[in-house]
Amino acid sequence: MSDSVLRIFSYLPNPRVWKALIAADYLGLSVEVIGDKPKNLGNWLWDFDARPLKEEEKVPDNPNARSSRRGFSGTLYKTDAFLQTQPYGTVPAAFSADGKTGVFESNSILRAVARSGSAEHGLYGRSAMDASRIDSFLDATLVFGREAQVYLLGINEISAELHQRMAGAFEFFVEGIERALGHHAYLAGDELTIADIAFVCDLSQFLRERLMRAGLDAASLPLVSEAAEQTYPRAFAHLFRLIEQPQFTQYLGDYTEHFLPKSATETG
Repeated sequence: MSDSVLRIFSYLPNPRVWKALIAADYLGLSVEVIGDKPKNLGNWLWDFDARPLKEEEKVPDNPNARSSRRGFSGTLYKTDAFLQTQPYGTVPAAFSADGKTGVFESNSILRAVARSGSAEHGLYGRSAMDASRIDSFLDATLVFGREAQVYLLGINEISAELHQRMAGAFEFFVEGIERALGHHAYLAGDELTIADIAFVCDLSQFLRERLMRAGLDAASLPLVSEAAEQTYPRAFAHLFRLIEQPQFTQYLGDYTEHFLPKSATETG
């Protein structure tokens, strides 16, 4: 594992993983990422030492064969060690350098990276109370991210109820961001923290809805994020500003071009 502070196994590309990588870049740390496209993960052994399976291993009597329940269909191959360290059996799945400790949920993985760096950096605040305020934003972002995932996965067969629920979650989340930025340059205070990193990655993922609007058009429903830049100017100015920073750009890059202001993409 060389000098990596964490190893992450996940489907790729994944903005939830990029949170940890962006934080690692700011802190000068190394994080190892292993994975494949979502449709290919059924052909992998899910483990600290994750790897593509050989054809002869993809059989029903393989002791690692498990019935998938969430986000995947068919059979997945997860070792007992993987499920011991990752009790929910989901990805992204992070591991300590020795593989003995598992960390799950993207914001917890992000926290693990921040805690591995120098406290002098301030990425996780400069006091226990600072860290708790950052945690508040991370928890709010995680709730929003869960709603967004359900919405994006169902957008091709969207119902009015699901659309309304997402619209309410989006409004609640971004209104809080807008209000916070009315008092400080960054979400949790006057310097960049992992709260800002999570905000950028999760909102960028949600804005993929603008590339998936066919389902909304078929149901005669508008984009949830329609005119959001005008409604929440501080939140989106913050998003656009951070995306242009090199630590963000190297991961988000082309992923965000569809919603960046034209001037930003021309000068970035």
